[in-house]
Amino acid sequence: MSVPAVQIAAQVVRWQAEHGRNALPWQNTRDPYRVWLSEIMLQQTQVATVLDYYARFLERFPDVRALAAAPQDDVLALWSGLGYYSRARNLHRCAQIVVSAHGGAFPRTVAELAVLPGIGRSTAGAIAAFCFGVRAPILDANVRRVLTRVLGFGADLAQAANERALWDLAEALLPQGDLDRTMPRYTQGLMDLGAGICLPRNPHCMLCPLQQACVARRQGNAEDYPVRTRRLKRSAQAWWLLLRQDDAGRLWLARRPPAGIWAGLYCPPVYGSREELEEALAPEGARGAHDTQDLPTFTHVLTHRDLHLHPVLARGQAPAPSCAEPAAAGWFTPGQWQGMGLPAPVRKLLDAL
Repeated sequence: MSVPAVQIAAQVVRWQAEHGRNALPWQNTRDPYRVWLSEIMLQQTQVATVLDYYARFLERFPDVRALAAAPQDDVLALWSGLGYYSRARNLHRCAQIVVSAHGGAFPRTVAELAVLPGIGRSTAGAIAAFCFGVRAPILDANVRRVLTRVLGFGADLAQAANERALWDLAEALLPQGDLDRTMPRYTQGLMDLGAGICLPRNPHCMLCPLQQACVARRQGNAEDYPVRTRRLKRSAQAWWLLLRQDDAGRLWLARRPPAGIWAGLYCPPVYGSREELEEALAPEGARGAHDTQDLPTFTHVLTHRDLHLHPVLARGQAPAPSCAEPAAAGWFTPGQWQGMGLPAPVRKLLDAL
C-alpha cells in the first residue's frame, strides 16, 4: 500500500466532513438507542426506506425501556413492510436484555455489544465508534467492498481465515488519535463511500478521496472485489394462501411459526398446493360449500427465494381452522389487522379486498 494507513484515515475523515452524509436523523447524536435502532434498520435496507420507519419507531418507542416494555406484536406491526423480520424480533429481545441486564444503558465495549441479539461484531463496532469513540472497525457489505478494493485484498472471503485477515487489516487502518472526533467521522465516511462512490458496478473512482491509495483502481479491476466464491443458490416455492372471510367481513389469520419465512407474523393459512387448500375448506368432503375466488397470482422476492403466491378467497360462514396455538389465531376485522404484524405482500393483498 503506497499511502500510509494514518493518511488513509485522515483522508476519509476530511472527506466525510466536507462531502459525506451529515444530516440524517440518526446522525449528530451520541444516543446509543438511536444509533442502534438506525443500524439495525439499515441492515440490508436502503436509507430512503428506513427514514419513515425510524421516525415512527421513535414516536412509538422513544427509548429502550419503552421498546422493551412493548408487546412483540406491536413491534412487528410497526416493522411490517420493512422486511427481514428476525431483525424486529431481535430488536425487541435486545431491548429487554439491555433493560434487565444492563439497567437500560447500552454496554460501551464491542465485546459486550456483540453478544446482544441481532448485533454482531460489525454493528457493535458502529455503535461503539459513533457513541463512545471506541477504536473499532466495521465490515458491513459497503465497507467490505471499499476496503478490499483499496487494499487489493483478493483472498476468498468465503473462507473464515480470510475474513479474519480482513478484519485485522480494517483495524490497522483505524484513526490513531482524537478518537472521540475521528472515529465517528471515519466510520461514517467508509459507509458513505460504499453507498455513493465505491459502487458495486461503475464506481466513481475520480470522486474518491482514496483513489491514490486504491490498488483496484491502479489495476483497473475494481469490480473484481470483493472475492467470494460460495454463493447461496436461489430457490422457488409455491404457496396457496386461504383468505377465509366470514359473513361479517372478518378474515381468519394465524401467527406463523417462530422460525422460517415470516416467522412470528400473522398470515392467512398457507398450503403447499391447491388440493391441500381444498381439503382444508372441506375436510369432510363437502366440496362446493364455499364461494371461492382465485385472486391474481403474484411473486414475492426474498433474498434467496422466490415465493409464488396463489391467494384464494373463500367467503361464507365457516368453522375456524384448527390451530396448535388457539390464542395466536382468530377472526380479525380490517380495523384490527391494520395494526397487526403482517408480511408486506399479505398486507397489500388484504388492503385490496
